[in-house]
Amino acid sequence: MTQHLEEEIFGSDQRPAGDGASPPQPKRTMQSFAALVVALTVLVGGGFAAYHFIGPAIDKFVATSDYPGPGSSTTDVEVAEGQSGAEIAATLANAGVIKTSQAFVDAAGRAPDLAKAIQPGTYTLKKEMAAKDALEWLANPAHRTAPRVTIPEGLWASDIYARLSKATGVPVKDYERAAKNTKALGLPAAAKGNVEGWLFPSTYEFPKKSTAADQLKVMVTKAVEVMSAEKIPQSEWERTMILASIVESEAGSSNDRRKVARVFINRLEQPSAGTVGKLDSDATVSYGAKRRAVAPTEEERNDESNPYNTKLHKGLPPGPISNPGQDSIDAVVHPADGPWFYFVTVNPDTGETKFAVTYAEHERNSLQFQQWCKDNPKAKC
Repeated sequence: MTQHLEEEIFGSDQRPAGDGASPPQPKRTMQSFAALVVALTVLVGGGFAAYHFIGPAIDKFVATSDYPGPGSSTTDVEVAEGQSGAEIAATLANAGVIKTSQAFVDAAGRAPDLAKAIQPGTYTLKKEMAAKDALEWLANPAHRTAPRVTIPEGLWASDIYARLSKATGVPVKDYERAAKNTKALGLPAAAKGNVEGWLFPSTYEFPKKSTAADQLKVMVTKAVEVMSAEKIPQSEWERTMILASIVESEAGSSNDRRKVARVFINRLEQPSAGTVGKLDSDATVSYGAKRRAVAPTEEERNDESNPYNTKLHKGLPPGPISNPGQDSIDAVVHPADGPWFYFVTVNPDTGETKFAVTYAEHERNSLQFQQWCKDNPKAKC
């Protein structure tokens, strides 16, 4: 019986050491595994050339930990920002896409360029895929299925809700409701509960199941990151955002942003000048009137009840009037040097803007804008 047990462990032609017998040797399977370990070591040192010869042996060894593919039913998998390769592998394994995490890690090790190409997003993959097939699928950005939406600079929050809703299918009312819970969005205290200005314009890919609050939080977080990157003191965040939103709405072209920012800063910092501390912005008046127009009406300009009427009220309006982009924020932080107190976009079609130091010069420039309005009667001047 003892002899039979020894044969099961060591093989029928092998015996334990003793009584002059040869030392025991491992079974053939252990010898094969040892050879594979040596081959793996050579692979590390020899790179692709070594893998060309021993790759089939490796593939055979890991086959039991991998599906043969191509897979059957589908499932959605989210690759989150900052996930490591091992974390992605675990996500795929938990979703039933691959058989084991190790199979994916091995595949990524053999194709590091593909592994580096994986981007955050939601992907629809088959279940029970071969790990190398799953890797190749994830490495192709065209396979991301998350809703993609671009938010341009200068939109009102209400405009942004409509765009997000169209792209994601989340109702506009959900965004309006989420915007009220500003603590959950991470809105800075200086914003005083108003998300306007803090929904940073960019192109976003949100997971399919993300809520309105999830999406707005991502946008607010991005705005905070930009303000921090500009090294703006938090005590100046809201002032900067208000000015940037006005610059975004008033600047005729990107080249004018720094000069426009200088005009408004000069008006605020030199209240004894002819502008007596008033920003005199058409865009703020229109925002307060909730009417999008090239210029406000006379009635709107004379409306004292409008807190955003900077033609009548001195200083900054109560809050931002749009959601500015990086360039407008940067223009406020780094305005142009100049003595201007006035500017007017004389051709809204081209964005041509003229700047002036004196009101008399500004009046002459304004005549050009008035002529444009006469030549374009359909414009909302």
